[in-house]
Amino acid sequence: MEELKDKVILITGGTAGIGLACTKAYVAAGAYVAVIGLEEDSVTETMKLIGDDHLGICCDVSKSKDVQECMEKVIVRFGRLDAIHNNAGIGSPSKPLHTTTDEEWDLLMNVNIKSILLTTRYGYPHLKASKGSIVHTGSLVGEIGQENHAAYSATKGAVSALTKSMALDYAKDSIRVNAVLPAAVMTPMLNTWANEQAEPDKVFDFLKDIHALGYCPQGDVIADACVFLLSDKARFITGVNLPVSGGAELGYRKNV
Repeated sequence: MEELKDKVILITGGTAGIGLACTKAYVAAGAYVAVIGLEEDSVTETMKLIGDDHLGICCDVSKSKDVQECMEKVIVRFGRLDAIHNNAGIGSPSKPLHTTTDEEWDLLMNVNIKSILLTTRYGYPHLKASKGSIVHTGSLVGEIGQENHAAYSATKGAVSALTKSMALDYAKDSIRVNAVLPAAVMTPMLNTWANEQAEPDKVFDFLKDIHALGYCPQGDVIADACVFLLSDKARFITGVNLPVSGGAELGYRKNV
């Protein structure tokens, strides 16, 4: 069933991990997808997977001029915009706040938060015209915190707050705004985080244990939720930070 048939969706960070899973799911659901990535090689490889009906753009989502030009390319190509998925994000460094450098803090804030400001700034008039929707990739750590990951957790807490405030601001324009909150998902970014831990070999057992359903998923479980939130089936849902987490928010626990 093509839940997103003929919708035009812009996804940032759409060439790897959760973003790539969502890109493929949107295409399978009938959408035209504008895939935004930082590295030219990853954009090229993604375009090989999804085909020429779609659009791949290299863009630094933390830079205003880049995002503005990106949005212009999408409108020139498709003539409209129905949805924005703010998925671009970085997870490093994995450390307490007092050891986080200014440069690390600024990069996290710019990629994970400022990018949402910029896609909203330049995408808003087009979403207003289409009565479109926005989805953010948040994280459960923005709700419950995470040891040795303070700056990243702060950015994801900001995503949750933005979701609610943006939903209120844009409801009058019939623009819905929601977020998905994964716990852990097997992605390259998660592997990077795991290798920053004191005992990386124990991390993957931990990642299974934190989910009540007993396993750490792939990105397809997040993609399925995002397809729903961007579809007309979610037409009366806005301002929701949706855990897609295998029950991890019910309490991290250890299997015995």
